[in-house]
Amino acid sequence: MRKAEISRKTAETSLSVRLNLDGEGRYENRTGVGFFDHMLDQIARHAIIDLEIEAEGDLHIDDHHTVEDVGIAFGRALAAALGDKCGIRRYGSCLLAMDEALVRAALDLSGRPFLVWKVDMPSPKIGTFDTELVREFFTAVAMNGGVTLNLAKLDGENSHHIAEATFKAFARALREAVEPDPRSAGIPSTKGTLSE
Repeated sequence: MRKAEISRKTAETSLSVRLNLDGEGRYENRTGVGFFDHMLDQIARHAIIDLEIEAEGDLHIDDHHTVEDVGIAFGRALAAALGDKCGIRRYGSCLLAMDEALVRAALDLSGRPFLVWKVDMPSPKIGTFDTELVREFFTAVAMNGGVTLNLAKLDGENSHHIAEATFKAFARALREAVEPDPRSAGIPSTKGTLSE
């Protein structure tokens, strides 16, 4: 089974991430940041992975450390669960509409981390959640998961819709990329490795 559990403890946060790439879309995410939990639930549901995240952070300061550290641990769990990436599709993409918002996600589980971010948010907050933290999360996932990730907003006016469409588009692209490829049993690279 392609599963991983990652724990991370710093002076700012203490958290654990449990991930099953062959799950059923079950989730139990408790970070103390309500909107962020809702977005993590979207990843599990739309990537059809099981995801359980428990985090305690210095929320009396702000949400930044919690969101970033969850992204770090999620990225590491993803990399661990994928192992040598033998037999996966490797690439995934999604063009996702949510109300007036339209977001494109494309990713490569290449082992070479890179983030292209073209998702501007009209407002600085969604409730009490800082919209700039959406980018911080995906930066941490890409850098720690070895993911080449391109996210772009093509349309949208409502920050909640744009953020949620971004998480859902990422999830759908991830679902495609981690799926076993019925036509290939080997590592999907002419180099013979996706770890470097």
